[in-house]
Amino acid sequence: MTTARGRITIRLLVVLAVPFGAAGCVSGAGPLPRAAPEPVFDPAAFFAGETHGVGTLRVVLRGATATDVRGIGRVDAAGTITLDQEVVQGGGAPKHRRWQLRPTGPLRYAGTLTDAVGPVVAITRGNMLEIRFTMRHGLKVEQRLFLQPGGRVALNRMTIRKLGIVVAQLDERIEKQQR
Repeated sequence: MTTARGRITIRLLVVLAVPFGAAGCVSGAGPLPRAAPEPVFDPAAFFAGETHGVGTLRVVLRGATATDVRGIGRVDAAGTITLDQEVVQGGGAPKHRRWQLRPTGPLRYAGTLTDAVGPVVAITRGNMLEIRFTMRHGLKVEQRLFLQPGGRVALNRMTIRKLGIVVAQLDERIEKQQR
């Protein structure tokens, strides 16, 4: 006969074991691109105009899902970037997302995002733009975008964590479109 305390202990072990065991299921993404001093990632220059991203989202305990993101960005006189995106995951309906990032100092930005529940912070280090924010349910997001030589392509690795454990990862190739 199992006691109430024994059932609670078993449930706690299952709750803790599933995320730790499943954390290895977010794999297959490959190594991050290398950070380099050049070309310097200028988010205003890259995201102004039209961009198109294609990627794969891997979520713990689910299969991989294709993503398609089309963006239109504009930069105001103060240097604030507004990026409107239409995001399609798998065969789902498009979802609108808006980013706004304003310069706060050399190579530093702060702003908002439709999916974020607080501030968005970003910093440029050489060819890498690192973006951090929190989503609902305490999901911590870190994005690292690596501008490639020529300045028209950025490789994006987004990692989402819950309680420090990786629960999802996106690998995306974003291309600046010709006008």
